[in-house]
Amino acid sequence: MVEDVVRTLGFLCMGSRLRRIGERLQADTQQVIDEAGLGIQAGQYPFLAAIDRSGPLTIGELAQAVGITQPGATRTIGQLLELGYVDMQPAPDDQRRRLVSLTYKGQDLVDYSKKVIWPRIAAAVADLCGDLDGPILEQLAAIEDGLAAVPLARRNAAKEETQ
Repeated sequence: MVEDVVRTLGFLCMGSRLRRIGERLQADTQQVIDEAGLGIQAGQYPFLAAIDRSGPLTIGELAQAVGITQPGATRTIGQLLELGYVDMQPAPDDQRRRLVSLTYKGQDLVDYSKKVIWPRIAAAVADLCGDLDGPILEQLAAIEDGLAAVPLARRNAAKEETQ
């Protein structure tokens, strides 16, 4: 059997390991979505959830809410527009701003997903993490906050300066 180098190298490959876990979670989530016959990608759900929670948002606001780049958000919103789940209209207070909102079809999908799909996925992930020691969501939030405060590239330099 070949050694799992990403696992063995620990902190050195933590980003690769988290990406691998994320990709696996996305793939498994996609399987649940496909089994339900919904015709949406797992990575598109956070955009629909953000609009459902906050109301109409600009592309920039959506990118910020989901934590991705604006070009990535533009691409995803374009896909959701083609699927008929969202609509984009000028903001009433500023015609230069474009607001993305859910269509009736999009709201129906979100309502169904909130009742059937999202609880199933959340329960499965909670079950997966249930036997772990420590509050994993708090730990992930602390890692994200720590990276936002001081990126990896600055961490060694900052420690070396204080020593």
